[in-house]
Amino acid sequence: MNKILTILILSLFSVSLFSQDLTVADLKIQGNKKLKTSFVKSISTIKAGVKLDSLVIEQDIRRLRRLPSVSHAYYQVFHSADNECNVFYNIEENFTLIPSVNFYTTDNDEFAYRIGLYEFNAFGRNIIFGGFYQKDIYDSHAINLRAPFLFSKHWGLAANYQDLTTQEPVFFEDETAQYKYNNKSYEILGLYRFDFHNRLEFGANYFTEDYRFKGENVNNRPELNVHKWLAKGIYEYNNLDYFYQFVTGFRSIFNFQYVTSTNDMLPDFFIGWNDFFYFKRIGEKGNWANRLRMGLSTNDETPFAPFSVDNNLNLRGVGNTIDRGTGVIVLNTEYRHTLYEKKWFVLQGNAFVDAGSWRNPGGDFGDFSKDDNIKVYPGLGLRFIHKKIYNAIFRIDYGYGVTKNSTNGFVFGIGQYF
Repeated sequence: MNKILTILILSLFSVSLFSQDLTVADLKIQGNKKLKTSFVKSISTIKAGVKLDSLVIEQDIRRLRRLPSVSHAYYQVFHSADNECNVFYNIEENFTLIPSVNFYTTDNDEFAYRIGLYEFNAFGRNIIFGGFYQKDIYDSHAINLRAPFLFSKHWGLAANYQDLTTQEPVFFEDETAQYKYNNKSYEILGLYRFDFHNRLEFGANYFTEDYRFKGENVNNRPELNVHKWLAKGIYEYNNLDYFYQFVTGFRSIFNFQYVTSTNDMLPDFFIGWNDFFYFKRIGEKGNWANRLRMGLSTNDETPFAPFSVDNNLNLRGVGNTIDRGTGVIVLNTEYRHTLYEKKWFVLQGNAFVDAGSWRNPGGDFGDFSKDDNIKVYPGLGLRFIHKKIYNAIFRIDYGYGVTKNSTNGFVFGIGQYF
């Protein structure tokens, strides 16, 4: 009874505060250690001297929860004097110096891995910096920098370097050929945040693509070594809200790229796709998660089509790059359920269905409805989650195909599948 009375009194006090025309005397940040107080204040809308607005405060808190360095955030409001109050933002930080290890099998069933190290809160300002080394038959490496609030709460910068070499299957009418593929790229992007929900990335990428036939090229298959420029734009609408491992809301990411070559023999082409995400809490322990990807590219009849059918990208259990297309429609839907939770650790189970279809290179939109192109993979998985380390989610999924010429298999990784 005393507990209920206390909650009632606190609720009435909160309502009375927000019903008055109060001014914020000061914004105070608590609980942060590595995350700079000055940074939190610089990206917050509530400032000293402005009118108290609960909706603006809620938006600030949701913005903080999206940061890699923050595992949870909440606020308190205390009356100070006359018509003034102090606002407290309470922050629970993530550990943000994160090693990453991914392991998988190649198309030849050889062991492959990627190891990396990333800092997600460099200088206490949510600057992401790091890189990785990959052994996938061949050696690869990359270095990445992303500073979304480098210049202000609206403007930032990203820069990436990558030297990636893999063995890639290329699909011809009468055979599947193996190529040694190398992509060396330099990219710089401007980052602009319009408001709480909308942001834009734009920039350029200069890269070299090299396809070398493996083995004896008895059929005189094409080989490529070409320098290309890529203009890139990404528009995101984000209305997601996070509560530890739970996510609610809607998100849309549109990605468009226009590629031009220094080789006159290769035509310019475009590629664009949109990812739609929808998340909903189900009871206290459930989370329904959905991703719909729709994409198209220039419809050239080429074995090097850009959209691939792959375990690690879209269909769990399908195999490593088993097909390619110039159009894609993929729906991933899964129910995540918290099986066990104690302090920092969460064990989460999930049941999923991954389904998709592709347009054949040089084909038409009727390809999306052809039985050979439609693939459906239901399955089950587990997630081992550390609540205080950013993206510390080890996942294992098993997908089983139920459509024509299907396969099955396990997929491992770090982070949620989507």
